[in-house]
Amino acid sequence: MINVILYTKEKCGLCDEVKAELAQLAHPYPHRLTEVDITQDHDLFARYRYLIPVVEIGDARLMAPINPDQLRATLAAAVSAAAP
Repeated sequence: MINVILYTKEKCGLCDEVKAELAQLAHPYPHRLTEVDITQDHDLFARYRYLIPVVEIGDARLMAPINPDQLRATLAAAVSAAAP
């Protein structure tokens, strides 16, 4: 199973959309989602406040706007790379 990190904050509509898409993709591309609230860390807030949602999947980093096809392709590549 791969790890996915979603950098987000409250009241972020784009973040909610990406989170919902990740939930739909959990069956075909099993992953463990960790949400990180950027408002709880000064450095993360400074780095990502204008870029969220930001998704890290392995070595890949996706920044807004993130489309479903891009997210699916990145998950597929990570799952494939993690397969024995």
